[in-house]
Amino acid sequence: MICEKILGNLKDEQYSNKNVEYVDIDWHDAFHKIHKKTTKEGTEVGIRLDNDVLVHGLKEGDVLYADSDKVIAVHILPCEAIVAQVDAHHPHMIAKLCYEIGNRHATLFWGNDDHTFITPYTEPMLVMIQKLHGVTATVKTLSLDFNKAISASINAHTHG
Repeated sequence: MICEKILGNLKDEQYSNKNVEYVDIDWHDAFHKIHKKTTKEGTEVGIRLDNDVLVHGLKEGDVLYADSDKVIAVHILPCEAIVAQVDAHHPHMIAKLCYEIGNRHATLFWGNDDHTFITPYTEPMLVMIQKLHGVTATVKTLSLDFNKAISASINAHTHG
């Protein structure tokens, strides 16, 4: 089966009583136009999306296929990420943290509050963040929420 557009999201009421099959997508593949996947139930899925996905990406629960009783939806796989917490006594470090992550062209996400930020894990990124005064960095395995993305798109470019 070929899926060529995002039909909606599992949060939409029209999908609430349907059986769901998931296609697993790695976070860094969420902005790719073409995928060949198989659901856990064995359904082969070809995904061929337009350029809109380059900006908005695939998100958790995006519906790629729907019929009278089942839907096929996206599941963004958990990954290692750095959760950076800026101490409330050092709010000026928010700008420094965001600048340093952005300068490395890494994807950046809002955390659960105004002082928490999330970026995919790399050892050099972790070391850099740990050197910032007033910032605590921990590595956690979690699913990245692209609805909380600060960056406009995914870019794997780094300065080493």
